[in-house]
Order: sequence, then structure tokens, then C-alpha cells
Amino acid sequence: MGSQEVSNVDWQGKHVTVAGLGVSGIPAARALHERGALVTVVNDGDDERSRAQAAELEALGITVRLGDGATLPESTELVVTAPGWKPDKPLFLAAAEAGVPVWGDVELAWRLRDRDGRKPAPWLAVTGTNGKTTTVRMLASILEAAGLRTAAVGNIGVSLLDAVLGDEEYDVLAVELSSYQLHWAPSLRAHSGAVLNLAPDHLDWHGSMAGYAADKGRIYEGNSVACVYNAQDGATEDLVREADVEEGCRAIGFTLGTPGPSQLGVVDGILVDRAFVADRQKQAQELAEVGDVDPPAPHNIANALAAAALARAFGVQPAAVRDGLRAFRPDAHRIEHVADVAGVTYIDDSKATNTHAAEASLAAYEPVVWIAGGLAKGATFDELVGGAAKRLRGAVLMGADRALIREALARHAPEVPVVDLDRTDTGAMSAAVREAARLARPGDTVLLAPACASMDMFVNYNKRGEAFADAVRRLADESA
Repeated sequence: MGSQEVSNVDWQGKHVTVAGLGVSGIPAARALHERGALVTVVNDGDDERSRAQAAELEALGITVRLGDGATLPESTELVVTAPGWKPDKPLFLAAAEAGVPVWGDVELAWRLRDRDGRKPAPWLAVTGTNGKTTTVRMLASILEAAGLRTAAVGNIGVSLLDAVLGDEEYDVLAVELSSYQLHWAPSLRAHSGAVLNLAPDHLDWHGSMAGYAADKGRIYEGNSVACVYNAQDGATEDLVREADVEEGCRAIGFTLGTPGPSQLGVVDGILVDRAFVADRQKQAQELAEVGDVDPPAPHNIANALAAAALARAFGVQPAAVRDGLRAFRPDAHRIEHVADVAGVTYIDDSKATNTHAAEASLAAYEPVVWIAGGLAKGATFDELVGGAAKRLRGAVLMGADRALIREALARHAPEVPVVDLDRTDTGAMSAAVREAARLARPGDTVLLAPACASMDMFVNYNKRGEAFADAVRRLADESA
């Protein structure tokens, strides 16, 4: 069954194990059950939420085993896993030993997309260490501006299975894919794919940087029209060179500088296309202005160029690129302007949960009072601090691994004043904002770009960003 096109498979009576409940596991279990498969769901957790989810599935006749995600059920012919489950789990080792294939929910969605005689919607796929969600949402906005029926799906939090198997018919899908999802999707063949950037992340899961990059590079396999890469990140171009694509598929670069042939780039504040024009050597098509991108930070311009490249690969006209970018509004906590207080701008980029994202955020502003810290996830900060040192007015550090950032600042920016907040109570963010305000001067930016995960102090990066925004608003009220 591993090599067959599953749309032609009779699922009736097939023994399928679904690994993990949640956003991907539940739709997978339902879809397979509806097709007559004998589904068993295994899940590591046995908490109240898991028990409620299990009860809903069991009411349909699906077997659920809570607190036991390690054992491969007898007679299993296929495992469909949630993307976050590590490849070295005993369940997968047992599957490999038994010759049982393992797919992710993305693989299952890809295999089931051709149904009911409907022509399946092509996928425009995006991955990268940072910027995936923003780029996919930009892409969906551009496609909508072109009058196409589309949706932003995948790792963005919208189940691909729900999109593929639902009643809605689409012309094209804008698909965000994580490295986890790509690892478990060997058959995926997108219309066009993009790798935005590559930096060390999730190495504990992938085992090495080479393993991480290889899984990201799977997004290019079998592309039919365009492999979009970052011309200023050579590792992404290397992945294109290594990909096995359809005849005629093109490598399309994007750059913040002047584009060469087969690239999109920026000239005098204009986003231009030298890839999808009649004469790539002599012509450049204007797509939009830098000011049409919100916010017009350098890394966000790069996101816009990648989205534009995928849209143009699908045949979208220049005016729709402009209109789609103008209509797009970023999600909360992604370089979000909170307020201006006493001549100082306060920016919430709580989503900058790793050093690569924080580097992009810091590069967008000068001078900066930087609020940082949290859970480092094994990261080091010398390169980040060294690159940002000249931009820093000061730094306010908080969270479990703040000492790592403090030590990097001492090595690479010893003249920058640092406030080390040794507290984790609910008032810690308010104290951080007040200390940042004390260090800032009119014209400065106070930037929350933690470069760390949030779970040492906050439920997630959203709650961290909300705490920052609330503290800034209190400061604004007091200054009014």
C-alpha cells in the first residue's frame, strides 16, 4: 500500500493506526473511519481534554488507546501520525521493523485529494525556519485578489484534510508546511514550492542541521512550475539544486536587492519581477511598492516577494499581487505596532521565538531597546547579539535562560546597558516595559523580540505578547 495512489485503494477493513489526537489526528481518524478502515488511535496523553476527544471518536466506533503511544497495535497495515511525533519513537521503530509505512496527515491529504471526480486543487507550498505563516497568508490574499477560490491551510492551524475532503471546492491552496510535516510526506508533489530561509531549529527532532534541511527540501520534490528560493540564503538554493523536479520546472529567486534574470527583487522602493516576463534579460514587471507591505520591515518584504513569486508561478497578474498585499494584515504579535509613548515606538514581536526571527526583527529598527529572554531551546546568542550590537540602546532581559543573552551582550556589546529582571511573576512584563521606557529616548523603538520560547513564564507567545501590549497601554495611560 505504501506506493499505491490511495484514492484507488479499498479502505474497507484496512487496519490503520493514527498516532496522536488533536488538529491532525482527529480529522485523519474520522476520514479513514468514514472510508471503512478499522482505525485505532494511540495517544501519549491521558488528560481531561484527551478523554473528551476520545469519547467523541469512540462514539463513532473508533478505538482509542490513551496513555500508550509506544506500542504498535496488532494487524496494523498503516500508521498515520501527527507531525510532531519524533521519528525515533518506539511506535515508528516497531512499524519499520514490521514493514508498515508511516504517513503524516499531509501525506494522507495528498493521497486522498483526488475524489468524487473533482479535479484536485494544486498546492502552492511554503516552508522555512521563519515567516511561513505570514507568507502563506499573503499568498492567499493575493490569490483571492485574483478572484481565485483559495484557502490558507496546513501548519497555519487549518487541517489540510478538512480542506481537501470538505464540501468547498478550491482553485488552488496556499499550504504552510513544517519540517515535521514534510518529513512524513514522501509523495507530496506541489505545483510550486518555496523555502524562505534556513537556520538551526528543531535539531533535537531532526537529529542534525543536515536532517532538518533535507526535510525542508522535500517541498521541492516533483514541483512542476517553480522552486522558489531565497537568493540571499545559499542553503535554500542548494536544496533546489538537489531536488528532483518535473521537466520545465524553474528555479526562481527572491532578493531584497536588484533582481537578476529569473528573480524577484526591489528597485527604488518597488517590488519587481524579472522571472515571469517575456524577456527576463531586459524586462522587469512592477508588482507593488514597498509601502504596500505591512509592516515594510526587510524580512517581511522578503515574505511578500516569496508570496508574489508563487502567485506569479500560478499565473496571477501583477495588479492582483499589489491588491493582495495591500489587503493583507499581519497576525497579532508579529512585528505589531502597539503604541507610541513619549516619542518612543513600542513593537510586539513575541512570535520571534528563536534567534533567526529575532535577528530579522532587530534589523528592522534602530536604535532599539530590546526586551528578550525565555526558554533558549539550546540556542546560542553570540551571532545574534554581535550583529545587532550597533543598533542597541539597551536591553531588558527576563526568563529562565536570560543569562545566556546577558553573557553574549557582555562579550559583544559591553557598552550597552542591561537590566536583568530576576522575576517570573505576573508583573514581570510590566516591570520590563517600565525599565525599557527608562532606557529609551525619543525616536527609539522598544522591541519585544524574545529570541526564546515563552513557556517558562507564559502559556504561549500570544499570552506573552498580550502582557507586553497591556503593559505598554498602561504606560500610555499614565503618560496621557
